[in-house]
Amino acid sequence: MSLSNLSALGIVTAAVVYLLAFIAHVAEWAGLRGVSPATGEAGADAAQTRADAATRSEVWGRLGLNLTIIGAFCHALGVVCRGLAAHRAPWGNMYEFVTAALLFVVLAYLILVARGNLRWLGIGVTLLLAVGNGLAATVLYVGIAPLVPALHSVWFIIHIVAACLAAAALNVGAVASVLYLFRARAERKAERTGVPVTGFMTRVPASRTIDTVAYRAHAFGFPIWTFTIAAGSIWAEYAWGRFWGWDPKETWSLVTWVVYAGYLHARATAGWKGTRAAVVALIGIACFWFNFVGVNLFINGLHSYAGI
Repeated sequence: MSLSNLSALGIVTAAVVYLLAFIAHVAEWAGLRGVSPATGEAGADAAQTRADAATRSEVWGRLGLNLTIIGAFCHALGVVCRGLAAHRAPWGNMYEFVTAALLFVVLAYLILVARGNLRWLGIGVTLLLAVGNGLAATVLYVGIAPLVPALHSVWFIIHIVAACLAAAALNVGAVASVLYLFRARAERKAERTGVPVTGFMTRVPASRTIDTVAYRAHAFGFPIWTFTIAAGSIWAEYAWGRFWGWDPKETWSLVTWVVYAGYLHARATAGWKGTRAAVVALIGIACFWFNFVGVNLFINGLHSYAGI
């Protein structure tokens, strides 16, 4: 089997394994549906029911994490083999950009699980990985081709690595923001009814904790995204003789930067937290992915070499 075929097999396998991991996390959450938290007034039968449900949920959660690790290995194999087969960094077209960026996402997630016990992000992260790699393998795939002259620069590597790091942080922050909205809604319902949060929402921490995780992820990713734009400007001067030209990709990079700048500024000065901040964060990630994929598909520009 050639390295190119092994790479494609690795990405397809990763997409399938990530999907299985997502299903396992769904089972992890679904196993607690309708189960109330422990209270001092509960009887022995209720306590045993909770214990059994928690055990089953934990088993599914660990299975999901283990499948994610296997998927990450297949994913890394696919990206590395693509680079070896092409004899260059595997970032020369949109298929390669997407698979590489998602590899950074899963590595960031696994690091957070190991260091911060953030496995509760798994249901969102694995869904993103399964869908992203699945679309890359079925819709965005292109054969290996030489780099266009504009990509022959050290800034090619610097710019794309920075973009992938930013992608990892901003996507983790977006997943946390989505989970925040669900958890905050459950907490508001609990306040109205006087009944504690029950079911699958007990698998995630309090909304304030989730909001903090989202903020830290965005605060980490925003400076890297800023550097990504700066590095891209230097690369543009090298390739095209100007630092900035309002190319569609450059414009949407700036739009994305402005949205995230507004997110951090609103939190720091106007005290925007919680729901409003989460909504702005989701607008930001929508701009990010449109810039990353949509511009290449729907808008012609100097970055069209990165298309499919």
